[in-house]
Amino acid sequence: MTMDLGLLILQVVIGLLMMGHGAQKLFGWFGGQGLRATTEWLASMGLRAPRSWALMAGLAEFGGGLLFALGLLHPIGPLAIIAVMIAAIALVHWSHGLWISKGGSEYSLVLAVLAAVMGLWSPGAYSLDRVLGIALPQPQTFWIGLILVLVAVAFALLSRQRQPLATPRSAGQAAS
Repeated sequence: MTMDLGLLILQVVIGLLMMGHGAQKLFGWFGGQGLRATTEWLASMGLRAPRSWALMAGLAEFGGGLLFALGLLHPIGPLAIIAVMIAAIALVHWSHGLWISKGGSEYSLVLAVLAAVMGLWSPGAYSLDRVLGIALPQPQTFWIGLILVLVAVAFALLSRQRQPLATPRSAGQAAS
């Protein structure tokens, strides 16, 4: 009973926070910028079809967080969270090192690992899967899903447009 209660607390807290993060991207709620600004932000990083990626990121966070919080269709929620955290690490945080105090990947890495561990466990007694009698085949669903997540993130990263390099000033140009 104690383990199931602990799993429930983790699922609800992490799931609701991820839903909120997705709502920021999709709807501009909770101080977020909404889909248009998220699209522009992803375009600035060179992602092709940035609106599609913005929509997928927002849906993965919102929908993945919802599934995670409810313990529904396990392990799809954890896999969605892993996907957005790996993308966040690669696109935003990697160049800043590990520690979040310098903009690094620490927090995203903790969430990805937590989601992976939760994805390998069952969602517990207090989950909709248990109440509804849903059981996706484990661990196959997790491992196949993880491979698909890694392929999708790699595709997004490898298909980025090259950013033009800043041209150095010619010797005759005056500094402004």
